Amino acid sequence: MKRVVVTGMGVISPIGSTVETFWESLKQKKVGIGELTRFDTSNYKVKLAAEVKDFDPLATMEAKEARRMELFSQYAVAASAEAIAQSGLDLEQEDVTRIGVSVGCGIGSLQIVEQAYTKLAAKGPNRVPPLLVPLMITNMAAGNVAIHFGLKGKCTNVVTACATGSHSIGEAFRAIQCGDADVMVAGGTEAAICPLGISGFASLTALSTGTDPTRASIPFDKERSGFVMGEGAGVVVLEALDHALSRGARIYAEVGGYGATCDAYHITSPEETGEGAARAMQLALQEAGLTTREVQYINAHGTSTHHNDLFETRAIKKAFGNDAYALNVNSTKSMTGHMLGAAGAVEFIVCVKSVMEDYIHATAGFESAEEEMDLNYTKKAVKRSVTAAISNSLGFGGHNGSLLVRKYVEN
Repeated sequence: MKRVVVTGMGVISPIGSTVETFWESLKQKKVGIGELTRFDTSNYKVKLAAEVKDFDPLATMEAKEARRMELFSQYAVAASAEAIAQSGLDLEQEDVTRIGVSVGCGIGSLQIVEQAYTKLAAKGPNRVPPLLVPLMITNMAAGNVAIHFGLKGKCTNVVTACATGSHSIGEAFRAIQCGDADVMVAGGTEAAICPLGISGFASLTALSTGTDPTRASIPFDKERSGFVMGEGAGVVVLEALDHALSRGARIYAEVGGYGATCDAYHITSPEETGEGAARAMQLALQEAGLTTREVQYINAHGTSTHHNDLFETRAIKKAFGNDAYALNVNSTKSMTGHMLGAAGAVEFIVCVKSVMEDYIHATAGFESAEEEMDLNYTKKAVKRSVTAAISNSLGFGGHNGSLLVRKYVEN
């Protein structure tokens, strides 16, 4: 099996739309949550969201191309552009049939569905936009990335709700390991801050109805009351080690292991003992050939809902035993909100940066947890040697994904 390394990263997020601005914002505990501005919330209980600000698709693509993409696809292309540029890949010199795409989206465009249904109800079926379907469907993020950059290798779209970004990277990792591709552009994207998206999650009582941005997304805190909707994209360039070395690429980190499991329990709630999520972490550890003592950090799914944070804590304890208490555990969602299909990919990038810089960001807003939740949730940022980190994602439907990132060491 080929070794797989990370050679490029790209981020569009509520706290920065480049990797470096995003990372510096995390260091500064910058919370990207604020008043929801996309529509009038007078009749909504939910007042806050983590919106991407000042995004300009024309910085990456032509106006005609942008008009044929909904926001989730635009985010994916923009994040991919940064990742490919950072990787130093010269696509004119590469065999593009060996470069694939695995960029997922959990929901697709609810916005175009809202617009099309309004026209259907008011003016009849002949007024439904002809591009409704290709604008709406989730695979168009991957498709548009491939088209924009001319990538003709394997092109897939994983849809596993909030685990989408992690599974997209994990399946890209597998594609390179088994020789299906030399390079994969992989990650997740989402843009569902709209009336239908907010209403749907609010009806599930999944969203926080708080009005204080600093206390709305507070993973692991005993006052947590639901997640805050976020948006954006995270994309990485994964590359076979031999391919990266042959072109003299800068290697940021190595993907050590990937675990994917299912709770087979409930459509929205994680299994309460954490058994499924624990197995995903154990599989990632096993593939990496590491013991629980050799991991220093877990970037948790950490949504700020009661069930997720409690059951994920149980999962970490089940997977790591007493070694769980030596871990730093944090949640990037405390600052970005829950980016849904993009979350796992963005949080994977956080793990890469953490092993690069030996730095673990704080869980913003965290003050204290209930008695059973007694892990180190990283109230303050820490500098410590991080040789291995795990990023967890748990999605509606019981989907669990764990990615293990390690420092790259020549051997």
